[in-house]
Amino acid sequence: MAYFPNWRDEKTDVLVKAFLSLKNEDDVYRFLDDICTISEIKAMAQRLEVAQLLMDNITYNQIAKDTGASTATISRVKRCLDYGADGYRRVLRYLKEEKQDEE
Repeated sequence: MAYFPNWRDEKTDVLVKAFLSLKNEDDVYRFLDDICTISEIKAMAQRLEVAQLLMDNITYNQIAKDTGASTATISRVKRCLDYGADGYRRVLRYLKEEKQDEE
């Protein structure tokens, strides 16, 4: 079943299609470099790292120490893991599967 967030509209559909059109890591780096600030990219990467650590049952204090993320950020990511759209879990599962396929 398709997921329809409340912020979805024609413009966000184009953005999603833009990401899906990218062919390789170089394309993604180039697109992210153009569309996001460095701070936005780093923040997204940090949240993904926080999600992985939370899924590994690492404590908030240890995550804050290891990543530099605020407890507010950690709490927000935790809330998404518990009650969100399952995006973090899906991405992290896909990455794990990809890594296993490479081994």
